[in-house]
Amino acid sequence: MEEVTDAVNNLSLNDAHRKNLIQVSNTKKPLFFYVNLAKRYMQLHDEVELSALGMAIATVVTIAEILKNNGLAIEKKIMTSTVDMKDESRGRSIQKAKIEILLVKSERFDELMASAASERDEVEGDEQS
Repeated sequence: MEEVTDAVNNLSLNDAHRKNLIQVSNTKKPLFFYVNLAKRYMQLHDEVELSALGMAIATVVTIAEILKNNGLAIEKKIMTSTVDMKDESRGRSIQKAKIEILLVKSERFDELMASAASERDEVEGDEQS
């Protein structure tokens, strides 16, 4: 959880309307890093935008589904597009698929997060006994 906290604290807030954006890569961090980061963003901003290109789209969909299936988030908007990118190896422009999913906190978000925190505290207390 410290890694998630550090990532939130080290954000550049120059672009104020994008302060709740998570750009997901399927090679940089494990899936649950992004799930926990999304929870943290929803605590801070009431909503989170997940974004990915190409093969990472499946990861974004999985993150959104985990949050929705656990009752933490409600899907507000899904946007798809293509973006032109420079293919360095071939020296030409290629198009990549892009997805953006906007999630908002569910009505039960705070209750579910508090319940998970108390369960975690109990487990940690039992381990120290």
